[in-house]
Amino acid sequence: MIFSAFAKAMAQMGDPRFRRVLFLGIALTVALLFAAYAAVLMLISWLTGDVVVLPLVGEVRWLDDLLGWSSLIAMMVMSVFLMVPVASAITSLFLDDVAEAVEARYYPDLPPVPRLPWMDVLRDTAAFLGVLIGANLVALMLYGLLPFAALGIFGALNGFLLGREYFQMAAMRRLGRVGARELRKRHWARIWVAGTLMAMPLSVPILNLIIPILGAATFTHLVHALRSGRARIA
Repeated sequence: MIFSAFAKAMAQMGDPRFRRVLFLGIALTVALLFAAYAAVLMLISWLTGDVVVLPLVGEVRWLDDLLGWSSLIAMMVMSVFLMVPVASAITSLFLDDVAEAVEARYYPDLPPVPRLPWMDVLRDTAAFLGVLIGANLVALMLYGLLPFAALGIFGALNGFLLGREYFQMAAMRRLGRVGARELRKRHWARIWVAGTLMAMPLSVPILNLIIPILGAATFTHLVHALRSGRARIA
């Protein structure tokens, strides 16, 4: 089920309507990633001095090198950590557009639904980002204590959190907040696995740019499969 949902999301990349959202999502992902990188670099520079030394990159003077090639490499390295909150924000912004494109192609008999209220989306996104950032800050300590398990901790933690958000937002469109929560609780294990499979590629530079939109499409398919009772593990 999970892999077939992802395969359908990939297959729709040739759809003009879906491709438009994908390209918009990539452009905004790059912009948000650059803004997050600049903010982090500015904070580090303010705390430690003008020069920042990054692994694999060396010295980065944030004001002088922010737009330079060294900064581009540094941003790609730091995207391993920054893409999780960025992916969350992108999903919140584009889920309605992605879901509409997916349903127009694969579920054309479904009646249209109103878009989620913007203020509700903004409130939920802000609340979830707080949880996501807090959990990952705590996980940083675990990475230091258990470096051999860092990748597994990253995948399991962010898979659980992102899977929960992806599914909740996708399901709310058709089932409402309460119905989405009930469906999520019944299938939490599958959702966790699906979230982990979405979270792991976020640690791969370049590839992580397309994962937020593909993830939103994948979870749209997942919601419909679980609603209809046609769910299979794969």
